[in-house]
Amino acid sequence: MSIRVSHAYGDHIAVAAPDGTEILRYVYRPDPDAFEARKPYAHPVRTLAGRTVTGYRPSDHRWHKGLQMTASHLSGQNFWGGNCYVHGQGYLPLPDRIGSMRHDGFPVFTVEDDRLAFTEALTWVENGGAEWAREERGLTVHSVDEEAGAWVLDWSIHLTNVRDEALAFGSPTTEGREMAGYTGLQWRGPRDFTGGTAFGPDLDGGAGADAGKLMGTQGPWLAFTTEHDDVDAHSTLVFAHAPENLDGQSAIHDSHWFVRSEPIPTVAFSWAFFEEFELPPGESFAYRYRLVVADGAWDRDRVVGHLAGLAW
Repeated sequence: MSIRVSHAYGDHIAVAAPDGTEILRYVYRPDPDAFEARKPYAHPVRTLAGRTVTGYRPSDHRWHKGLQMTASHLSGQNFWGGNCYVHGQGYLPLPDRIGSMRHDGFPVFTVEDDRLAFTEALTWVENGGAEWAREERGLTVHSVDEEAGAWVLDWSIHLTNVRDEALAFGSPTTEGREMAGYTGLQWRGPRDFTGGTAFGPDLDGGAGADAGKLMGTQGPWLAFTTEHDDVDAHSTLVFAHAPENLDGQSAIHDSHWFVRSEPIPTVAFSWAFFEEFELPPGESFAYRYRLVVADGAWDRDRVVGHLAGLAW
C-alpha cells in the first residue's frame, strides 16, 4: 500500500494516500504571529476519503492549529499561544510571556513503501530568547488500510531541560481555573466536529455538552466521532496512549483527558491537568501517542478491535 511523500524544504512535509489524497501536512516553518506561539503543527489532516479532521486558526482561538505540541504554563511562559491565564485575573494578553518552538532539522527521515518516519530536532525558546529545552520529536505515518478506511499517525516527544533550574509544567487548572487542564499534545477540530460524540473504553461522554463528562478522566484511549457538513459522511478520531505513558516507564507525570465538543471541538493529552510537575536541569521525559484517522462512525467494539491489531 504505497504512500507518497513530498517535502517543500523550509516549509512542510506532505503525505498522500495511494489514490493521491493528501492525508497529512506537517508544517514546520515559523508562524508569522508570535502571539500565537510559533511552533510546528499538522494541518490539514484528512481521512482516506478526503474529509478534513483538523481546524486551523478558528476565529475563537487563532492559536489553535490542527494537531500541535503545546505547554500552556511552563515556568511562567506560554508555549500554547494566545492569552495567558493568571490566577485571580483571568485571561490576559501578555505577549512577553509567549514562547516558541524552533525547528532545528530532521536528523532522521525515512520513507518506505507504506511508512514515513522522521525525527525532528527542536528547541523551546522563552520570549526573551533563552533556550529552555531540547526536544526530539518523532512522527510516523503507517497502517494505511483502505479496507478499514483508516490510517495511523504516531507522535512522540522526548524533552530535555537545558536550563540551570527546573522547568515547571502546569495548566490553567493548576493556576486556579477549574477543569481547564489544557496542555500537551492538542487537537483542534473543524467546525463540523462541534457537537460531536466522545467516548472511552468504559465511559460514554455523549454528544455536545455531554462530551464534557470525560473532562479530566484517564484512560488508554478516547474516541471522537462526528457527522460532516456538506457531505453525507462521518469521521472518527481515536487518541491513544502508548503503554509506557500509563505505567510510568518513561512518562514523568500522569495524564488526563482534556476534551470538549462544545463550544469548540478539542482533545488534548494533558500531562499537567490537576497538578504541576517539575523537570530538573539536565533531566528528560518522554511520551508516545497515537492518532487513528478513520472514515465512518466507529463504535467502541470497532475502536477496540482496530487498536488491538496495531503494534506499538
